[in-house]
Amino acid sequence: MGSLRSVVDRVGPTLLHAVYLPERGPSVADVVIAEPGSPGHLAAGDLVLAVAVTEQAQAVDLLRHSAERGAAAVLLKQPLAEAQPIRRAARTAAIGLVGVRAATSWAQLVWLLRTVLDAITDESESLDEGAGPGAGDLFRLADAVASVVDAPVTIEDTNSRVLAYSARQDLTDPARVSTIMGRRIPDDVLAKFRSRGVFRDLSRGRQTIFVPAQRDGTLPRLIVPIRMGGELLGSMWAVVSGPVSEERSAAFADAAPVVALHLLRRRAHADAQRRASAELLRAVLQGKASPRTAMAELDLSEGPHRVVVIDTAGGDTPGGEGLRLALLERISQGIGRRPVAADLGGLLYAVVPDDGGPGGWPELREALAATSAGDEDELRVAAGGAVELGELATSRAQAEETLGLQRTGIVAGRVAGFDEVWTALTLHRAATAAGDAGVTELGPLAAIRERDESGGTGYMDTLYEWLRHPGDPRAAARSLSIHPNTLRYRMRKLLELVPLDLDDPDVRLALLTQLVTTRWS
Repeated sequence: MGSLRSVVDRVGPTLLHAVYLPERGPSVADVVIAEPGSPGHLAAGDLVLAVAVTEQAQAVDLLRHSAERGAAAVLLKQPLAEAQPIRRAARTAAIGLVGVRAATSWAQLVWLLRTVLDAITDESESLDEGAGPGAGDLFRLADAVASVVDAPVTIEDTNSRVLAYSARQDLTDPARVSTIMGRRIPDDVLAKFRSRGVFRDLSRGRQTIFVPAQRDGTLPRLIVPIRMGGELLGSMWAVVSGPVSEERSAAFADAAPVVALHLLRRRAHADAQRRASAELLRAVLQGKASPRTAMAELDLSEGPHRVVVIDTAGGDTPGGEGLRLALLERISQGIGRRPVAADLGGLLYAVVPDDGGPGGWPELREALAATSAGDEDELRVAAGGAVELGELATSRAQAEETLGLQRTGIVAGRVAGFDEVWTALTLHRAATAAGDAGVTELGPLAAIRERDESGGTGYMDTLYEWLRHPGDPRAAARSLSIHPNTLRYRMRKLLELVPLDLDDPDVRLALLTQLVTTRWS
């Protein structure tokens, strides 16, 4: 706790002016809000903010009541604080009287006062100097805003994730309980507010948004967008019992710039950490740093991990780069415990644990599969196998090999895992090796290919499907989208062109190897 003089001096004359300071008064302990006729529960050492007090008689009554409870001072807006009857009442009651500049926001003042009190407490108790500056400020600010609007408050980002909430949550409903427990607004609740146009109004920059009570028992909400420089950074949600007065709505809105500064500071800190993690991850993936050494800095847990590579068809074009940045933001902030991610060579890489917990591969896979990126071909996601941290280079190579099959169309779908497409990988590797060995130059395959090129007969495809569906001409015909009789006719003509003993299993295996090599190598 600090003296009233030290608190006023630290806030500064820009906002506060000491009208009367008693020689001996209690140390300042806390900041509370009081209004005419409802001064609230005051205690010794409180700084009493006279929000909405506009009459001299109201101010005099508040000074007397506050002095009886041992409060340190009453803060009134100027010029009311300078009125002679009020100054006289303060001296008579031996309670501090502080004038607040007329243009000062009550919400900003609450935050500043509590920040000053916290700093004084930190200094007096000699707390650990290694603690980060401003730790917990966002939660303290939520408490301050809750006092101003007289309602429980949550501060949320643009993804409806809860960043902080006030300690006072006495006026709640199931939706608010679920929001705080899950640290984000539940999907069904989001849908209700979205249907009422709440998020549309937030994006359009309305100062305050009031949402009436709903039939399912959801209490009214007063919502304020948090903006800075035209950018929407988040929003504040207060659970209220009904319509809110203009004074309280204005005070609630006045808190938004203060919260915006905190969110910008929070984002800048997170961006710096993300950039450092990305640089370290690039070094690990390029073999320039040891995964074991980097494990602590990258916040990687023990156990198997996967390297996931994400490809946007736009490459290094503005569209592709923008999509990668949006995905990086989603991966880094919107999916469970933050995976480690980095942009490398026009691709986005992430290292994620191979488990079902927050930030694990199953959660990341589901989120990326549901990502809207326009056309299906605009986004491909490939995951390497699950490996120990010392083998991340192996998982990266597997992810890139899987991505290569997706790019060529051999593996269909937006998301694929290395261990799920083993058949395609086996055939592709075999075809690549066989192609290097020149196996397609052997036997009658060259004659069949030449006839297709000159006459457009399609014998290569026909033979391939016939070999893939032994004894099932109907299935082979379906793969070619032709009638089974057409398939039989083509096979008869093929055998007239090149005599083949298709009853010999070695002949069939050799032909299938050649055809797979031709298609996949």
